[in-house]
Amino acid sequence: MAKKTAAKPAAKSAKKSAVKPALGAATKTARSAKAAKPAKKPALHLNVLKPSVNNMSVRVFVRAAGLDFAESDVWGSTRTPEFLAKNPAHLTPMLEEKGLPNGALWESCAIMQYLSNKHGLEKFYPKAPAKRAMIDSAMFYLIGTLYPYVARATYPALGFPQYAGEVGASDAGPTEKTEASKAATAAIAEPLEVFRTFYMNGTPFIGGSKPSIADIRLAATLEFLAAIDYALPDWGTAYMAAMEKKLGKAYSEPAADVRGYIAHVKSQQK
Repeated sequence: MAKKTAAKPAAKSAKKSAVKPALGAATKTARSAKAAKPAKKPALHLNVLKPSVNNMSVRVFVRAAGLDFAESDVWGSTRTPEFLAKNPAHLTPMLEEKGLPNGALWESCAIMQYLSNKHGLEKFYPKAPAKRAMIDSAMFYLIGTLYPYVARATYPALGFPQYAGEVGASDAGPTEKTEASKAATAAIAEPLEVFRTFYMNGTPFIGGSKPSIADIRLAATLEFLAAIDYALPDWGTAYMAAMEKKLGKAYSEPAADVRGYIAHVKSQQK
């Protein structure tokens, strides 16, 4: 009888130990299933046209800033009812984010300013009023003076539509259009020199020793000059190289899309 009595607890013990691992495994599996929630969508959603240097500016910035974002190529879709409902100006880049007054924001400089302010990115957009004023001035001077010259000089070669009211978009003949493009190309040298002597004034970048959002906007703009084989001054070539070296893949990956498009257009012309 003693043998039988001893056997019973052993059997119970074996039963319990068999149940425990099984329950433990099931609990772990349930916990894992609970933990594996669907990945959250990034709060920032960029709508871009990859061959555009305006779009390149913001694409470089979000990467350099290490922001979490999603990106959609909206080539051929900016005039659809869905896009126009969000953005009646049909412009890119367009940022979509919860909390924006109308849910969307366009204009590359405005997007970079907004994101810098929101995330406290002072290394790209300093808070000190005097330093910030120089960054703002450089960007406004670029979009108001330099970029229109670059657009008039390069858009014909790139196959981009020209702005209404200008020679390139008029019924003028090929000779007049070519002359207008040449005049714009010749005019680029002056604002470029202003960037060197005033905005950089002996420093490597507009922001001083590190690139600012104004530098990102300038470097991206200068990428288009390759479309007309514009000979940048030596300092300009060194500046472009320094920007790419400083920002690494954050710069080179978006730049590759612009450069690839320019190379494609040139190959078609040949």
